[in-house]
Amino acid sequence: MAKKVAVLAVNPVNGAGLFQYLEAFFENEIPYKTFAVAETTQIKTNSGISLQTDDVVANLKGNENKYEVLVFACGDAMPKFAENADKIFNQDMLEVIKTFDDNNKILVGHCAAALLYDNLEIGKGKKVALHPFIKSVVKGCIGTDEQSVVDGNIYTAQTENSISALLPNLLKALK
Repeated sequence: MAKKVAVLAVNPVNGAGLFQYLEAFFENEIPYKTFAVAETTQIKTNSGISLQTDDVVANLKGNENKYEVLVFACGDAMPKFAENADKIFNQDMLEVIKTFDDNNKILVGHCAAALLYDNLEIGKGKKVALHPFIKSVVKGCIGTDEQSVVDGNIYTAQTENSISALLPNLLKALK
């Protein structure tokens, strides 16, 4: 039986990245649910397309045991996180990510995911694919220039353009 996936979608989310994950899950019959890292389920892509997620991250918090995998779908995550660092939905997101790792569940992400993992000390000593713009600020993870990397429970892609390199390993782990 396929593993159940929780997908965190920041607001605004990179639609190109999010849709690659969702399409792969749909085509491979992987059960998933989307959670907005926002106050409501209404979010946008960073190109302005409105999206309706299934739920909000606040409702995933405390229910992490219902899922085996967490996908962090990046967008304009770091600038928006910096603007909204004090918002409860961002704090909930960080707690959810940490809880998934504390339970050794699969964590998946691209772009800024490795930076979040690094800041939460989740990826300490683990290899990660890094977006070129964040390479200099990631300290605890072992940053690489590879398109995608799997190290233990952490699955990373450098950017949304390299998610396709990550998907075969991810889908194998999910089935």
